[in-house]
Order: sequence, then C-alpha cells, then structure tokens
Amino acid sequence: MGKRIVAVNAGPRTGWNTDTLISEAVKGAESKGAVVQRFDLFRLEKYTGCISCFGCKKERFKGHCICKDGLTPVLDAIREADGLIIGSPNYLGELTASFRALYERLIFQNLTYNMETPCCNEHPVPVLLIMTSNAPDTMYLDKLRNYQQTLGRFVGPAEIFVSGDTLQLADYDKTDWPWTMFDPKAKQERHDTVFPEECRKVFGMGAELASE
Repeated sequence: MGKRIVAVNAGPRTGWNTDTLISEAVKGAESKGAVVQRFDLFRLEKYTGCISCFGCKKERFKGHCICKDGLTPVLDAIREADGLIIGSPNYLGELTASFRALYERLIFQNLTYNMETPCCNEHPVPVLLIMTSNAPDTMYLDKLRNYQQTLGRFVGPAEIFVSGDTLQLADYDKTDWPWTMFDPKAKQERHDTVFPEECRKVFGMGAELASE
C-alpha cells in the first residue's frame, strides 16, 4: 500500500486555481502509489479556530486538539498521514480564514511551551503549501516563508508554491462595474500559457511528497 496523503482545500471555489493546483498535486502523489484523502474546508460542518482551552497542553491529550467540530476528522487524518498537501487563495494579503482556523489548531496542539522540547509532534510529515493570488508571485513570499518555517517546526519539512497574477473570472466583461485594476486579456494569456506549467510543477511536487 502506498503512502497516505491528506489534501486540504482551504478555498471556496470548485474547479478554479487553488482547487486545480491541489488536484494536480494529488495526481502527482497518486502517480507514486499514494492513497489520498481530500477535505474541502468550505464544505465541512461548522468549526472554529483555536479556542485557547489549553486541553492539548495536558499530558493525556498531548498533540491532540480536544475541540470537537468539523475540523476534528481533518486533524485526525493529518495525524495519521505520511504527507500533507494544503492550498489556499490569498484574501486581502492573508490566506483564508478557513486555512487560518486549521493552521491554528494544527500548530497549537503540538506546541508545548517547553524550552527543552517545544514541539511534541512525534510523527513529522512533509508538507506542500500552495497559495494562489491575483497579485504578483513575489508579493507575499515573506508571509509564505513564515508559514513554511512554522509548519516545518511543528508539522514537518515544508515546501511552498505560489501561483500569482491568476485569472479570477471566465469573463471580466460580465461584472456589474469594470474591474479596471486588471487587464483581462493579459490574465487570460497568463492562464493559458503559465498556469499549465504551474500545474506540471505541482504535479511533480506532489509526486516528490509521496516519494519521501
């Protein structure tokens, strides 16, 4: 049996940029025999970010968020997985609130506040973090690298991939008012030429994740 990979979509739009890149990374993992379990955060039952109950700081719950809601099966699956693929669009300079909710709970359950052993995660797994954005590729790299560093400390070695200047709509002319900040023709051209190459890249990153 191949490795168990969890893929998480922290974006709301089916069939668009984030969803497509995650799907390509999943295909890459599956090409190496991985078994992939996928979650779409916008389609789960109600959940929240960390509620600061500190239950995970008790010895008997070490490494386990004790808050039971729609994120519980996601956290449980990641805990048992051999790798994690997670993607989110950039909203207003940050990843989605859904991503942040999972991120808070995923990281905090492994944070001990102990100087000698700050992380209690005994099963580190490789992570591929994908971000899509209508801004340039490099605009939020520092933010992504901060996520990469924290995921590396508390979940497992992390790689990041950014797809910038993305196509947001199939037809910009159908908006109620002109989106004059963007050049629709340039957006479409990039989507037709650059985005397919990005899909190939994340396919390879997914395959590598499943091979580690």
